[in-house]
Amino acid sequence: MASPRIVSLPGLTGIFVALVGLLLAVPGGWLLVLGGTPYYAVAGLALVVSGALITLRRVTGLWLYFATFAGTVAWALYEVGFDGWKLMPRLFALALLGLWCSMPWIVLPLSGKGSMRRAAMGTGAVYALAIAGVFWAGVNVTSQRFIHNETLASSSAPGDDLAAVSAAQPPDGPDANEWRYYGHTPAGDRYSSLTQLTSTNVGRLREVWRYDTGDVPRKGETTAGREFNFEVTPMKVGNRLYLCTPHRWVIALDATTGRPLWKFDPHSDTSANEYLACRGVAYYEAPAGSACPRRIITTTGDARLVAVDADTGRPCDSFGAHGFVSLTDHLGKVPPGFHFITSPPLVIRDRVVLGGWIYDNQARGEPSGVIRAYDPLAGRLAWAWDMGKADPVAPLRPDDTYTRGTPNGWGTYTADPSLGMIYVPLGNATPDYYGAGRRPFDDEYSSALVALDIETGRERWHFQTVHHDVWDFDLPIGPSLVDLPRAGGGRVPALVQTTKMGQLFLLDRRTGKPLADVVEKAVPTAPALPGERLSPTQPYSVGMPSLAPADLSARDTWGATPIDQLWCRIQFRRAHYSGQYTPPALGTGIAYPAFDGVVDWYGASIDPVHHLLIANTSYIPFMMEAMPTAEAIRRGLMKPWGGWDSTQAYPKPKEFAVGPQYGSPYAAVVKPWLGLLNAPCSAPPWGKLVAIDLQTRKIAWERPVGTTRDMNLFNTHTNAPLPTGIFMIGGNIITASGLIFMGATADNYIRAFDERTGQQLWKARLPAGGQATPITYVGNDGRQYVVIAAGGHGGLRTKSGDSIVAFALAGGVGQEH
Repeated sequence: MASPRIVSLPGLTGIFVALVGLLLAVPGGWLLVLGGTPYYAVAGLALVVSGALITLRRVTGLWLYFATFAGTVAWALYEVGFDGWKLMPRLFALALLGLWCSMPWIVLPLSGKGSMRRAAMGTGAVYALAIAGVFWAGVNVTSQRFIHNETLASSSAPGDDLAAVSAAQPPDGPDANEWRYYGHTPAGDRYSSLTQLTSTNVGRLREVWRYDTGDVPRKGETTAGREFNFEVTPMKVGNRLYLCTPHRWVIALDATTGRPLWKFDPHSDTSANEYLACRGVAYYEAPAGSACPRRIITTTGDARLVAVDADTGRPCDSFGAHGFVSLTDHLGKVPPGFHFITSPPLVIRDRVVLGGWIYDNQARGEPSGVIRAYDPLAGRLAWAWDMGKADPVAPLRPDDTYTRGTPNGWGTYTADPSLGMIYVPLGNATPDYYGAGRRPFDDEYSSALVALDIETGRERWHFQTVHHDVWDFDLPIGPSLVDLPRAGGGRVPALVQTTKMGQLFLLDRRTGKPLADVVEKAVPTAPALPGERLSPTQPYSVGMPSLAPADLSARDTWGATPIDQLWCRIQFRRAHYSGQYTPPALGTGIAYPAFDGVVDWYGASIDPVHHLLIANTSYIPFMMEAMPTAEAIRRGLMKPWGGWDSTQAYPKPKEFAVGPQYGSPYAAVVKPWLGLLNAPCSAPPWGKLVAIDLQTRKIAWERPVGTTRDMNLFNTHTNAPLPTGIFMIGGNIITASGLIFMGATADNYIRAFDERTGQQLWKARLPAGGQATPITYVGNDGRQYVVIAAGGHGGLRTKSGDSIVAFALAGGVGQEH
């Protein structure tokens, strides 16, 4: 039978303290061998001794614990100063345990002088203050970082110059109450000149209708890394909203009431698709007298282009073959699920322009990334831009195929109709993480922005943001266009290209020449995969503020507790990492930023009056493990495959995180860098909203956005709402009244912010994750609506759903409650 001296609160507490000490000391010794800090080994051993003494009912055990904690405080301040979020894993758990140890039911049964025991109980107040201090520092200091630019503060307030707003819009763009493009206009600014909602009344916004599409994940569509994402930005034409769902249903709703008008199901076979998403549809008005005069143009999950009558929801029979055009023509061998389009086509000047998503990082020689334009009336091919051809726009002969394996433009495109240019953001040639076999045109156009002539498809210019990209830093969205004041008077037509690296490239959109300085800087070139040929430099946009995270150090590692923070620290020491652009190498390395980027497919918004750019940013490192193909096969991560000439069906990898990279010697596995408890290994803030003044080219303000309410350990969805800033997928919009609306965050809220300061003015709970970009418009009832898709995101693991949610002022316009 166990000793009664041990089976007691002090005895059990002592055992627990000793166990914590062991969990710190043993891996702490490993960390020390790896060249890391001796703190964990020393503190762990001290806690083992402390726990043993407490188990033996000796008050000296408590004092040893207190001394260890005091040393921990000193060490933590030495490492991270007063950064509250970085102090929390170092101090909070040990402070909470110390508070328990100083309670009377622990202290009074211990042997020792009465004065020592009374003093030990008094330390409880100290521990309580320590815990409160950690929370205060984390919540009220670090999470409220605020940068303010006096130039912005002294400028005219948003909403003062509506005439200038109208002038800034493209002449053939939609009016203020339409939303005909993903970015509101072809310029992709996502700016609305509506002013009914203001900073004084936005707090009265309430949900006024909700429509559930009924399109939910089917069996097997959320397993093994497959993603089911409701990312659509609805389009508004007249009093109708048009939207698409992950399975590519097209739905029309009454924009004022949310009443469904029609639904079109293309009956696509998406069983092989690893990624189910549709970010929007396009709209085309045919010449008077045409059949099907108003058309919704979209794509299906099995790579078909389709035109649907916007009034009835029926396919336009005069378009292609009874409404459909195959997008796999002249692509050669295309296994199921290898080619589809997630972003909306761009309809501009009687052209339907689109690229496509390729199941990347699978093999060399995948289907072509050709950019194509179609006639929106008959569905005939108007031109195709194939970078691998001597003449990129030369028509193909009947048996020709487009050049396989070229970089593809999968994101949303933008355009300047007055210049006759469309701006195409390109990815990189597969495989993503090994580029030894790339061709000269692959290296010239990978991760580049290309300006094409709308009418002919011929290139006007291109600008590369990453040389020989082996990090999957492809451009995920076209640039936002803006006219900026020129120093000597007049305006210069500009564009701002956001990137996954967190760099912002400010270019003249006529020529592609930088308007803000871009310089070549040396980057790491070792270690690298054998046979690789890396670029020794990369372009840095030094004339613009950088949204990129600082390079990581061992001190930056994080975790929910000291134990998983220690494990993250061990992983950091074991991995190869030399900052941004650390090249893939055999073994495990850290990628930060990684393929999901600082700014992904949603891009940034621009206020064309005040020349302010608003971007949501996310920060999470990834671990990349590269290995020989034979090892990946041996571990069951992938299967042997004979290549494109084989009759064998393509063997999909074990999970989406595995890139088999067939045709190269190496496979890669890329996953978020998480600790033992599935908490990130990097410290908060994990998500921020940032404003950049495009005239001063400085950050005007930045604030962490989002909480941990719906993100918890082991992928559960209930947590204390710690204001850490949280990961975001989805864009924001700006109104002329100085409001920013954004869902995006992993805590299932939509929020409104003050454009001048970044202060949060309003938030509302969504029924599921709002990983989409909202829109705003005035309904037939005179109220200004804010509408967002709330259906969650499989990759972010937010709550799944199928809702379109509309908000408007409670009680109607002009009524106060």
